[in-house]
Amino acid sequence: MQPMQKFRHCPNCGAALTKLANPLHCPSCSFRYFFNPTVAAGAFIANPSGELLFIRRAKDPAKGMLGLPGGFIDIGEGAEEALSREIAEEVGLKVTDVQYLCSCPNEYNYQDVTYPVCDLIFTAMATNPDEVQALDGVAGYEWRLLQSVSESELAFPSMKMGLAMLKAK
Repeated sequence: MQPMQKFRHCPNCGAALTKLANPLHCPSCSFRYFFNPTVAAGAFIANPSGELLFIRRAKDPAKGMLGLPGGFIDIGEGAEEALSREIAEEVGLKVTDVQYLCSCPNEYNYQDVTYPVCDLIFTAMATNPDEVQALDGVAGYEWRLLQSVSESELAFPSMKMGLAMLKAK
C-alpha cells in the first residue's frame, strides 16, 4: 500500500477524504499535500585492492541479501553527509573520493506500507578498510571483486541498476 492510501482524513482539518490523489487535496479546507519519494544514499566502497564492500542485511526487507552500505537521508542532511553517517553507523568506515554514480527509483516495504524511494548511488574509497565491522542492521560483510557480484544477489532493484552502471563504466 502506498503512503497516500493511508490517508482517510485531512491532516489539517480532519474532514473525510473521498478522493485519494497526488497531491492530496482537501475539498473542505483546500489543504494540499504532495507525496514525494523519500531519499536514500548508498555507495560502492572500494579498498586499495579494488574490491568492493557489500553488506549482508540483518533485517527485512531483503534480510540476508547483499546490499550497499547506506541509508535514508535525514531532514537537514545533504546526500554526502548522510552517506558518511550511514557508512560509519553500519560498517565503521570513513570514505574519501565520493563520486555520484546514478539515481534509481526503488520501493521500501515497511510495516505494510510501500514507500517510494529515490536512491542516490555513489562510489567511494575506504580510508580504513581493515577496520570494517558489521554494526547497525548488518549481519556480515564481504569484500568482492566487481565481476564476481551477480545482480541476483542484491537486495533491491536500485542496487542492481547501480551495479549494471558500474560494470558498464
